[in-house]
Amino acid sequence: MAATAPCAAPPAVAPPQSPTATPAAPAGSAPPPAAPAAPAPPAPPPAAPLSAALSGPFPGGRVVRLHPVVLASIVDSFERRNEGAARVIGTLLGTVDKHSVEVTNCFSVPHNESEDEVAVDMEFAKNMYELHKKVSPSEIILGWYATGHDITEHSVLIHEYYSREAHNPIHLTVDTSLQNSRMSIKAYVSAPMGVPGKTMGVMFTPLTVKYVYYDTERIGVDLIMKTCFSPNRVIGLSSDLQQVGSASARIQDTLTMVLQYAEDVLSGKVAADNTVGRFLMDLINQVPKISPEDFETMLNSNINDLLMVTYLANLTQSQIALNEKLLSL
Repeated sequence: MAATAPCAAPPAVAPPQSPTATPAAPAGSAPPPAAPAAPAPPAPPPAAPLSAALSGPFPGGRVVRLHPVVLASIVDSFERRNEGAARVIGTLLGTVDKHSVEVTNCFSVPHNESEDEVAVDMEFAKNMYELHKKVSPSEIILGWYATGHDITEHSVLIHEYYSREAHNPIHLTVDTSLQNSRMSIKAYVSAPMGVPGKTMGVMFTPLTVKYVYYDTERIGVDLIMKTCFSPNRVIGLSSDLQQVGSASARIQDTLTMVLQYAEDVLSGKVAADNTVGRFLMDLINQVPKISPEDFETMLNSNINDLLMVTYLANLTQSQIALNEKLLSL
């Protein structure tokens, strides 16, 4: 939904002045010195075209890279919302590069919302951001989020506040009502619209949202996905050995798929894809070229080193226990 605001008036232009007549000089006398020409008034700056205003100077391109910890925080804040609150809002934190905006963290901001007005605890948001900067100095304010699938008039007012905190902030909506049996996640950036001398509005243009994760986040996401197959939606934590076994099984399944794809391409069942071929070639080049004999020798050497460290640790523990008993005598 677009909110309207008064448009700035165009710059006033001074009317052109009529030239003044200069009396003719008498015959035989030197002509009077010419008066210095008055400097021309500066030309008014050209107005920005509407297409440029609609595109907006989005600093990170048109892609928003979203981490799963942000979604978990938003859903958790919605579950813990105050009684009677229809939605929750909060601040998005992250980094910006030339190609995308990466949202890595967020925190909720208390607010009260009614049909006529909205009040946001701006002091709380400022204090929370100062605390976050002490922990993660590289994270900056990227925009704000809200639960729900609609952009209301109050969203425009809140977006104006975040426009003072960040240049062209993004607005992330998370549909916690689960319409169409899924959680819709969309990102927008605002752009002014209107004509000179008339009221202006704000239009929210959508952005591309991509989901990314760190290795540690991937472990948590995989564990959460296992709850889909549990009858009571509860699953215990796996041991280190079980996690290694699960990772090895996934790698084996992936290698089986890659080998099957290569065989299908060689037999002509599947058309070759140059992009996939280059990706597989880069992946193969990253694997160190070690002969089986050298790999076995290296593995046995590492095992011997590990056993030696374990033996020394147990020996040290025994010496400490013996020393404590001798001191107690």
